[in-house]
Amino acid sequence: MLNFLSCQISHNRKSFLLSWSFSGISSALIAFQAMAYEVDPNATINDSPTSLLGINHIGLSVRDLDASLDFYQNASGFKLVRREVISNSIAADKLFGRENIEYEIAVLEAPNMLFELIEFSHNRNLPITKMPVQGPGMTHTCFQSPAHLSGYDKFKNAGAEMLSRGDGPVDLLGQGVTYAYAYDPEGNMLELEQLDFNVLGGDPRKPEWVEQGLNMWMTQVALVTHDIERLTDYYANLMGFNPHRAADIAGRAAFDDATNIDDVALKVVFFRMAQLTKSMEFWQYVNPATPRAVENRDITAPGYSYSFEVADIQVEYARMAELGVEFVSEPVLMGESWQVYANDIDGNVFALRQWVDPDSPWSVPSLEQ
Repeated sequence: MLNFLSCQISHNRKSFLLSWSFSGISSALIAFQAMAYEVDPNATINDSPTSLLGINHIGLSVRDLDASLDFYQNASGFKLVRREVISNSIAADKLFGRENIEYEIAVLEAPNMLFELIEFSHNRNLPITKMPVQGPGMTHTCFQSPAHLSGYDKFKNAGAEMLSRGDGPVDLLGQGVTYAYAYDPEGNMLELEQLDFNVLGGDPRKPEWVEQGLNMWMTQVALVTHDIERLTDYYANLMGFNPHRAADIAGRAAFDDATNIDDVALKVVFFRMAQLTKSMEFWQYVNPATPRAVENRDITAPGYSYSFEVADIQVEYARMAELGVEFVSEPVLMGESWQVYANDIDGNVFALRQWVDPDSPWSVPSLEQ
């Protein structure tokens, strides 16, 4: 959630693309807690001794691919790089753990990762439900844009239902970033962040993105849990590096407006998944309390998933299995990549992915150049 806020406690202003967040609120507004894991302000995925390369894609299982694709392309302007129907595939059956599975997938390219929409035939007639802000689960991803090319306006014009209060995005601290939560037509929650680079002191990321007409990008995996210490320990062990910030937040009216919850109180932990543009963010709502997930989410169920790209999927599959990760299958070759799906300790769906061609234009190193 809210992936850019203050730069006040950032040691290097050029790191602000991951520091403008709740984690950047001044010490008067947050209290770091003594937790079982170690919070290291300098920690990044580059510290990991594993072969994890970063977040490769955000997945979204939808009921109506045509409608969802139209909505997200109109709002984001992301380029459609692949669309195909998969059926009668032994590999797909193995990957998703279902016999005779049939689905259609559309892959959109954001400037820094892939956004994959997938319609499983068995989900088409399911009723639409809305993801609660307080979870549990992977409640949202985030779309960022320059303030003068507002993603908030683009998503609203495309038909998004705004969850946050007010007639525009919420300015939490007056430091150049505004925020809002919204729902897509199928009730999936998303976050919108608008960055005023005049206030923030420039754009160290990739100014050429905007010059090339790439006016929006994606930044985060947001997992909401009933036990943030448990989930953070799990991922710190799984990924092999520590979170870089943690905070408690309460008593802030602007946060009430952003979440549309009176007297909201929550805890948050951040993992830096790239030097500038990607993070994993864990949230535990204290008021209202995040409920415990009662079971693993089905791999194909409507809603979000994400993938870690790895340099050696067989090694990472074996290592994570030894750590207790529940995989659906062994790694499966699907077209240009090896993939395998799993549930984390809270039941969230994630995948490992290794591109056959390490220089693929869709690989993390290529997307983050």
